[in-house]
Amino acid sequence: MTTLQKLEKLDRRWVFLAMAIAVATPLFFKLGLTPKTTPPVRAFYEYIEKLPPGSRVLCSFDYDPGALAELNPMCLSVLDHLMQHGHRPVVITLWSTAPALIERNVNEICRDKYGRHYGVDYAYLGLKEGREAVMVAMGKSIRRTFPVDFYGTPVDSLPIMSGVENYTQFDVLINVSAGYPGTKEYVQYVTTRFDIPMLSGSSAVSVPEYSAYFQSGQLLGLLTGITGAAEYEALIKTPGLAVTAMDGQTMGHFVIIAFILFGNVVYFFVRREKGRRL
Repeated sequence: MTTLQKLEKLDRRWVFLAMAIAVATPLFFKLGLTPKTTPPVRAFYEYIEKLPPGSRVLCSFDYDPGALAELNPMCLSVLDHLMQHGHRPVVITLWSTAPALIERNVNEICRDKYGRHYGVDYAYLGLKEGREAVMVAMGKSIRRTFPVDFYGTPVDSLPIMSGVENYTQFDVLINVSAGYPGTKEYVQYVTTRFDIPMLSGSSAVSVPEYSAYFQSGQLLGLLTGITGAAEYEALIKTPGLAVTAMDGQTMGHFVIIAFILFGNVVYFFVRREKGRRL
């Protein structure tokens, strides 16, 4: 058997091994192969950049562990970006599976990384079940909707909530959502009715619908899927899990393309060699 024939019958396990190495490499070495920044991600980033220092931001993080891979990097990056500029996030969730997950993220960034003071620089009000009813109720009174925070502390005793009655006292609403209730409902029930600007982060499957909201101006910025999260991490100069995931995906694509080219080249030379023998 000639060398070309051996290559033509290459054991597929070598392909699997090459793919595994390519995907795993970014876990140990930061490659920085981030995609080009798209307009919705750029708009999201620039809106936060232009907020006055110390702006009060309402963050509604609505997803469960099933959407962790796509949306958790967004959540962490949003909090990180807000902390970089001294903004004051007030965080809530409308998903019953999210409270502990969101608490961990808030503490990891606001308390542990930046050393900010709870109740003064940030707050976590926790869960309120009720979906659209909660969204509308906050437009009337956030204090009555969330009388206590996640830890049972009266909201009225938190300095960050001083003077806050409804959406009007917030500079922007940021929603990171995996579905219902989430961005669509906030657009329908909150942004127009209560005149609050909104930024959104969502899973990749929501791109067609939420892109229309961005184009219409109902969303002023949009992050979608792990790609959007990676673009955003690169913009705020804090590469994390999203950048790593995109590096692995890109390397995997390189391997696939390389083996397609390799297979075609080998096939061409084998055919030519057989033609010479005839």
